Amino acid sequence: MSQLDPANLRGAVDLSSLVNRAALPGPAAPGAAEAEPAQSLALPSLFFQGTDANFNDFLDLSMTVPVIVDLAASWAEPSQQLSTTLERVILDYDGTFVLVTVDVDANPQLAQAFQAQSVPAAAAVIAGRPVQLFAGALPEAQIRDVFEQLLQLAAQNGVTGRVTVEGDGAAPAEAEEGAEPQPEPLPPHHAEAYEAIERGDFDEAIAEYKLAIAQDPRDTMAVAGLAQVSLLARLKGRTTDEIRSAAAQDPNDVEAQELVADLDISGGHVDDAFDRLLTLFPKLGAAERDSVRARLIDYFEIVGVDDPRVMKARARLASLLY
Repeated sequence: MSQLDPANLRGAVDLSSLVNRAALPGPAAPGAAEAEPAQSLALPSLFFQGTDANFNDFLDLSMTVPVIVDLAASWAEPSQQLSTTLERVILDYDGTFVLVTVDVDANPQLAQAFQAQSVPAAAAVIAGRPVQLFAGALPEAQIRDVFEQLLQLAAQNGVTGRVTVEGDGAAPAEAEEGAEPQPEPLPPHHAEAYEAIERGDFDEAIAEYKLAIAQDPRDTMAVAGLAQVSLLARLKGRTTDEIRSAAAQDPNDVEAQELVADLDISGGHVDDAFDRLLTLFPKLGAAERDSVRARLIDYFEIVGVDDPRVMKARARLASLLY
C-alpha cells in the first residue's frame, strides 16, 4: 500500500490537507498518550456512492472509521464482480469499515486523485489521507488479508471507530426495499469466466467467453466480456510507466500506441484512447489499419455501442475508412 501523489490531489475535491505529507504516521512512540476509546457512529448505511461533489464528507468520516473506495466502471464486468465481493466482506466486518463506490467515468476528479489507472481498483482513506490498496478483481481471501493490514494501519493512526446501522441499512443499496430485484444467475460460461478473472487466469476467461459466443453468436455480454478480459490480458505484468515510456519513444509503433490506448480504456479515459488510435489510423498501412480497427471495435463493445463517445468515434472511423 502506498500514499497517493499529492500533486494529483486538486480540483473540486478538497484533498489539500494531504499535500506535503509523505506518509501516514507510524505507531505511537513509547510513553505517548493512550488512544481515545473507540467511537461509535450512527449512519444510515455502510454503503455509499461517492462523487466529485460529496467526497469531502467521506474524508471527514475517515477520521472515525476506515473508508474503502471502490473505483468502478459500469461497463467493466470485473468491476461488478469486485464490487459484489467488497460488499460481502464489508458486511462481515460489521461496521468496522464503510464502502464508497465511485464511478470513475462520471467523477474524473476522483479518478485522477486516486490515480485510477485501471478498473476495477480499490483504495482507502484513513484519517483524511488516501492509501492505494490494489487493482483488479482479487480473490476474496486476498482482499480480507488486505483489510486486516488496513485495520492495523488504522489503529496506528487512532482510527478505531465503528459504525452502527439501524434496520436494513447495513445491506447494499441494491437490497433495500423498493429496489430492483437481484439479477438472474450468470450463464455457466460467464460464471466460469468470472471465477477465472478472480484467479487472475485471463487465458481461461478468454476461452470461456469464446465458448459462450460459439454457443450463441448473439451473446453481446460475452462479446463485451471477451473484449474486456483480452484487454486485461494484454496489460497483465506491465507497468504504467513502461507502457507510456515505450509509446513516447516511438510514436509510430502501433503495438505501443495500442497498449497506451488499452491503458486509457482500463482507466476510464475513453476519449483519449479513441483519439490516439483514430489520429494514428491515417498514417498506417493496410495490415496495421486492420489491427487498429479491430482494437477500436473491441473498445466499442467494452464501453457500449450506445454510448455517445462510441457513436462519435465510430463515425470518425467510418470517415477514415471510406
